[in-house]
Amino acid sequence: MPIHLECLSHTPLHGYFDPAQDVVAEVERVMAAARERVRAYEPELIVVFAPDHFNGFFYDMMPPFCIGAAATAIGDFKSLAGRLPVPDDLALALTESVLAADIDVAVSYRMQVDHGCAQALEELTGGLDRYPVIPVFINSVAPPMATLRRARLLGDAIGRFMSRTGKRVLVVGSGGISHEPPVPELIGATEEVAERLIAGRNPTPESRAARQARTVAAAQAFTAGDSRLHPLNPEWDRAFLARLASGELTAVDGMTNEAITRDGGKSAHEIRTWVAAFGTLAAYGPYRASLDYYRAIPEWIAGFATMHATPSTALAAAA
Repeated sequence: MPIHLECLSHTPLHGYFDPAQDVVAEVERVMAAARERVRAYEPELIVVFAPDHFNGFFYDMMPPFCIGAAATAIGDFKSLAGRLPVPDDLALALTESVLAADIDVAVSYRMQVDHGCAQALEELTGGLDRYPVIPVFINSVAPPMATLRRARLLGDAIGRFMSRTGKRVLVVGSGGISHEPPVPELIGATEEVAERLIAGRNPTPESRAARQARTVAAAQAFTAGDSRLHPLNPEWDRAFLARLASGELTAVDGMTNEAITRDGGKSAHEIRTWVAAFGTLAAYGPYRASLDYYRAIPEWIAGFATMHATPSTALAAAA
């Protein structure tokens, strides 16, 4: 019942508005090391926790959590597009098991995932279809949102199910730490923007290009110091990452949604993906985690980090 964890930030801005080349190079070295760990581990199944940025999930029906029994990556920004190799029977059994654990979760046979999911798969495996994958959506941008405690319990329920499969599982958390890109909000939105947030699936290429251009422009303004977006908060980021590394995962339960927005920014709620991933790992027992990289990167509007972790028993056996 082996399990391995990789958590990483994602950014749609890579290749559109990059920091200095030495920073890009160090991020690429860290990602190459993560890819090598995954290659050496040879997972039989990937469970990836990821948010969405009003590309696949909308206010016409916004679940706090959703398990994909079939999924397609839309290919926004420069992320890969295509169908994910989801084992639908296993995804459905997982959903039933999570519901039996009293965690309310939706299921989708037509899930659309954006760069928040696809970029992690590409970085860690070199593509979308190298290994079977079950995507798990966690609402991280569309209030109201579930608490961090519920995200942890979702991960725990998934981990208990996965530990019974006998498969070599790679669990992935894909999300930013402190950051606040220009994601629109429903409250106070114009009629046009509100309609896009409620039912904006499958936009025209022109509409998607315009949205991406707005994001790049926002990053340029943010880096220049000419922006009202929430500043990055490295101190808060490192404190959160230390909580995960401590092994005392219930320490995140007291982090309220209001405090996350105040301290980390409106999109810092993506830390739920990391909490759920660590919750999955913790269901296997005590673990040991390594913070592989952290840097505040304003060009990407991101507190950018990567971590990996394995069960303590696996490390003891290897020694």
